[in-house]
Parts: sequence; C-alpha cells; structure tokens
Amino acid sequence: MEVFTTDRIRNVVLLGHGGAGKTSLVEAMAYLSGMTTRMGKISDGNTISDFDKEEIKRQFSIHTSVVPVIWDNTKINFLDTPGYFDFVGEVEEAVSVADAAIIVVSGKNGIEVGTKKAWDICEKYNLPRMIFVTEMDIDNASFRQVVEDLQQLYGKRIAPFHLPIRENEKFVGYINVVRKSAQRWNDKGEVVECEIPEYSQNNLGICTDALMEAVAETSEEFMERYFNGDEFSENEIRQALRVNVADASMVPVSMGSSILAQGMYTLLDDIIKYFPSPDKRSCTGINAKSNEVYSADYDFSKPKSAYIFKTIVDPFIGKYSLIKVNSGVLKTDDLLFNHHRDTEGRIGKLYVMCGSKPQEVPELHAGDIGALAKLSGAMTTDSLSTRANPILFIRTSISEPYTGMRYKAKNKGDEDKISQALQKIMQEDLTIKTVNDSANHQTLIYGIGEQQLEVLVETLKNKYKVEIELSRPKVAFRETIRGTSDVEYKYKKQSGGHGQYGHVKMRFSPSGNLEEAYEFSQEVVGGAVPKNFFPAVEKGLQEGVQKGPLAAYPVLGIKAVLYDGSYHAVDSSEMAFKVAAREALKKGILEAKPVLLEPIASLKITLPDVYTGDVMGDLNKKRARVLGMTPDNKGTTEILADIPYIELYGYGTRLRSMTQGSGDFSYQFARYEQAPEEVARVQMEERASKLASEEDK
Repeated sequence: MEVFTTDRIRNVVLLGHGGAGKTSLVEAMAYLSGMTTRMGKISDGNTISDFDKEEIKRQFSIHTSVVPVIWDNTKINFLDTPGYFDFVGEVEEAVSVADAAIIVVSGKNGIEVGTKKAWDICEKYNLPRMIFVTEMDIDNASFRQVVEDLQQLYGKRIAPFHLPIRENEKFVGYINVVRKSAQRWNDKGEVVECEIPEYSQNNLGICTDALMEAVAETSEEFMERYFNGDEFSENEIRQALRVNVADASMVPVSMGSSILAQGMYTLLDDIIKYFPSPDKRSCTGINAKSNEVYSADYDFSKPKSAYIFKTIVDPFIGKYSLIKVNSGVLKTDDLLFNHHRDTEGRIGKLYVMCGSKPQEVPELHAGDIGALAKLSGAMTTDSLSTRANPILFIRTSISEPYTGMRYKAKNKGDEDKISQALQKIMQEDLTIKTVNDSANHQTLIYGIGEQQLEVLVETLKNKYKVEIELSRPKVAFRETIRGTSDVEYKYKKQSGGHGQYGHVKMRFSPSGNLEEAYEFSQEVVGGAVPKNFFPAVEKGLQEGVQKGPLAAYPVLGIKAVLYDGSYHAVDSSEMAFKVAAREALKKGILEAKPVLLEPIASLKITLPDVYTGDVMGDLNKKRARVLGMTPDNKGTTEILADIPYIELYGYGTRLRSMTQGSGDFSYQFARYEQAPEEVARVQMEERASKLASEEDK
C-alpha cells in the first residue's frame, strides 16, 4: 500500500447502536473506492470488517477492525466498532485513536440507546462527528424524524446537510441543503441534477433554517446577520462548517443507503472536507526521563513515538500490535523502546491492517494507524518511543467487567491449555478478567455481559480447541458468633507405644473485627499447658477457621482465649494440642449463637430518570437498601445502594432489560452482615447436600 503523509490521513471511528449499519457502510465505501470488486453482505458472511467466525455466525461485530479506504488521494482509516454493549472495550480502544467519528443511525429504527452512548463517548473525547442515517431505501425510514429527535436531544449543533427525495415509495435522490440543489440517481447509478420537488420545499425550508441557525451560532457576526435576515453565501457556510465541525460545535447530518451504495460519494467527500487530519489534533505524553510534558501532536519531524491501542492474538495469523504513530516516521527495522516493560527491540516489518489481512508498508507517518507483528512483551495501552526520548502516553480507560461466572474445564487435563488460551484472549480483550477464588475453591471469569462470555466459550472451542462450562459462582458466605461460650476438649488416643494427649479449656466470644478470622490469647497459669504448645493451639485455630461447623464456610470475628488444660509428659505433642484446639473451636462456635454472614456490595447505578421507578422497585425485591439518589439535571440519576452479593447474579442483564440498555452499574465489596434466617437456612441445606455428595464420591 502507498505511504501517506499526515495531512492526507483521516482516522474515523464508526459508532452507533447494534444493527444500525456500520459494517455495511464500510463495505459500501470500500466498494466505491475500488478496494473491493463486489460488496459483501453480513448475511453472506463475506464483509471485510466481520471476518471472525463468531461474527459471521452471529451476524454482528464483536471486534473493532481497521479498514483503510483511499479516496481523493487521502487515506481514511475506518475503525468499525461493535454496537452491542458487551463489547464496549473494543469501542473505547478505537475511540482513543480516532480523530473524528461517524455516528450511524438507522432511518427505520431512529435514535436508539447506542446512538446516545455513541454521542456521550464523542463528548468525552471531544471528537468531531457527523451523523449518517442509513437504510433510506426502506419504506418506513424517516430522515426528518431522526433530525427532529437529534435536535431535541442536542439542540442547535445539529445541522442537516441533505434531504431524501422519494417517489413511489422509493429513495431516488437527495437535496443538498447547503447548495439548495437536487440530485437523483439514473439507471446507471450515476448522479444527475434535477429540480427540487414541490413536496420537498417545506422540509427544505425547515432544514435550511436549522442549518442557518447552526451556522449563525458559530460567531457573533453571523448571529447579528442572521437576525437581520441576511443570507449566508455557500462559501461562508462551508467555511463555517470546516471550522465548527472540526471543533465539534456543529454536527452535520447526512443520509443514504449502504445496500444500494447511495450517498457514499458525498459522505466520503465530506469526511475529507470537514474532518481534521491528525496534525490538526493535539496529542501529549510525559517524557519519562525529565517528567516534562511532551507534545507529540502527530508531528512527523519529532522523535518517533507510538501508542498500542489494540492487540490481535490469533492461533493462525499470530500476534499483531495495532498502533497509532503519535510523532515521527516509523520505518522498517526501527529500534523502539517500551518503557513500561523496559524492553527494546527492532520492530521488523510494518503493516497496515485491511480487515483481517495485513499489508506490508515501508513506513508509517505520524497520525497513521498500522500494525507491528510479534512485538515482544508489548501489551495494549503500552507506549513505544526511543530509549533516548522515552515517552509515556495516557493509557486508555477501559470499562471494568462486573458480570462474573464460575468456569470449569469440560475435559480433565485441559486446565493448562485453557489457562494459556485465556491469557491470549485477555491480551486481545481487556474487559475479560479471570480470578482464582481459592477461599471458595472456584475460578471465576468476568466480562461486561453474559453475551460476551458466551462468545468467549465459543472462541475457546473453535479457535483453541478447548471447552469450558460456565455456572453460577459460589458466594463467599462466612460464619461467626453472636454469643460467648466456655468449652473444653480432651484429645486422647492410645494405640500401643506413645499415645496422643492434648487437653484445652477455652473461651470464645465475638472479637468485633470482621476483617480478621480470629484473635488468640492465653491466660494459662501454673504451666497447665506448657508454653511450647501455645503455637500448636493457634495452629489448630488456623485450621479450624477454614471451615466453620454451620456450613463449612470460613469463620470471621472470633476471639479465642486459652485459659487452662492439661498435658501428659510422654503422650502430649503439638499434633495432639492442634487437634484439641480445632475441635474446641467447633464446639465453642456451636455453643455461642453461631450465625451465617453474607457479603454486601456497594452498588452504583447510573440510568435515565424515566427508569428510576422500575429499578428502585427491583432493588427493593432484591433486599437492597437504597442510600441515596442524585439527579444530574440532564435527565440522568445516580442511585447508591447496599445489596447482598447473592442478589447481584445476572444483574447486568436485568438492568439492561429494565432500562432498554441505557443503565450502567458498578459495585465493590463493602462488608459482611448477618444473613436473614431464611437465606441462612437455604445456604446450610445446600452446603450440607454438597458436602455429603462430595464425601460419597
């Protein structure tokens, strides 16, 4: 592929709700640019972007893919992102290196939750953006409704560029609002000038007013002229658009049909006209040597630096680190330093990814997006630079996963293979995490949602030839006491030769500290239990608190005092006193009002105000205590609540269902509290049956 200088590059991320048409839009633009000879279809599984087996099978995007489209001597790096919320990590990685965004909206479905989320992430990164309304060839698609809804949500920033022309319920052309001219497609698919239909005049007037108002908002001079009734020239409008689209104060809206490849020429032209090249965007890092701010700013004349925004690990094609060059020009065999890993090495060949296919290039200029193969030790969000000028760029903030499942190998002996495969998957997807919960003898895997974990199971099976089973995770209940007890236990065993003898008298009471399992002290007088056996007594307690007598859960908050006992000069041993203390603990707990403790989480939910009632009602059903509600006066409310961990299973799916996908949540461990009697009873019965079945095996 040809090498492109910074001013001839555009990095554009495609965002929007799942199914809005992002992948089809890329396919249409790739076809029109001559990159492909025929347009692929999602239903046929032959698109450039969705090449993964799971994407083809499920017919939606799972990974971000990079598709460089050459148009008017400019390379547009399209980052096609998933629209489903489970794969938000892919979106966050792509947005971190984009210089502009196209929010894709279905003309049939209109504004959806994914549209609003796309807008919010653009606001977070201050990205210039356009909105492209797809599916205009469908009968019930309404461009006018989409524009009105957008204006209601985002005000005067919304500037419609086009209007559809429909005849006999077919999409036959469009009106250019800036030029106030109309074009239609002839039988050969070519655009020809035509008269603006009379029935479109009213809508054109509405769109023209909206566009003029948006232009007027850009300066005081324009605002004054607008109120005086002056007309803006086409050049003035376009100049205002260039400036204000670039600083995100104006958002153009255009439309077309990806399936018919209509509206694509105009969109590609507008991307080059109005979206900034990387050198018009800022990019700063920190010099690791001097601790000073380093303004990379995609300047080709500065020392080389790059940022790894995504990693591809595939058992067939190998590992690729996807990078954006933040300064300088990268060339084949350049020596690059990774300060995070303290490693330096030659990068070998340079590639540009075209969907799944890497194409070799001799160099990559500042602002360009490319790939490095087999970069040793490098991880997503690492920075690359030179050892003489080590630069660290801000790591992308990736969403934390809160949906956890227990997993087991389906086939014994596959544990190591599964572990290695998961390590590779976690290099690709930073929203997947594994946790070894040794206290509950389970391994957990966390993701953003259940659908993501389902895809992971299939990926392990198809790519890595290993299978896992997902199940509900065990909740980390604990046991403690509410009363006091005074017990003794004598361990005596005679079996020929030396016997075993250990005798302890102990008091047990609540320590008041649920952070620690136990506190141990001794008040032995007169050498009833020799000092050298005190450590053995404590060791017995250590073993005993691992499994409590109620339901074999670990014990918390016990204060144990050894105050008396006896020993045998010959038969007493450390082992005997350890057993005596362990059994005394069990007896002491059962006589001191034992209770089951359940873990409580601090839950934070962010959701639109309209769903607050439904979510509050659900929280009440789940034994949650609402601690506060904070509206932000922008239509969103934050709810803080305490909720038992056992009620959090499946909460992500439940919350999405209640809020139509617009609610987000996070939680963290808060403390342990006494479980209600009915919950404790169920837990003890379940544990008793499980322990019995384990003993039978």
